[in-house]
Amino acid sequence: MEKLLHREITDAIIKVYYDVYNELGYGFLEKVYQNSMYLELRNRGFEVKAQRQIKVYYNKGVEVGEYYADLIINDLIILELKASEVLVYENELQLIHYLRATDKEVGLLFNFGKKSRI
Repeated sequence: MEKLLHREITDAIIKVYYDVYNELGYGFLEKVYQNSMYLELRNRGFEVKAQRQIKVYYNKGVEVGEYYADLIINDLIILELKASEVLVYENELQLIHYLRATDKEVGLLFNFGKKSRI
């Protein structure tokens, strides 16, 4: 099996996602899931930052905007959370762009839709 970056941490985060999904189920707004993930990750010893501003630069350092990462775990992994019927390709692109705008190399996209999806 190939070695994945931060495998142990991502495995633990995925477990938290399933625990939160199994507890709350489908139907809440994204913020409810974000708050639940935040609390559960903190309870399990992770450093968690919610809604962390990340600036976007263009053309040799000119700031052109910012975005807010749902959660950043241990200053290593960006979590992008959705609560929609289905994930679309644009959701993946959004996370890829978030990673490009930072020094983070790992991102996880979770959907709290009718069926749990990673």
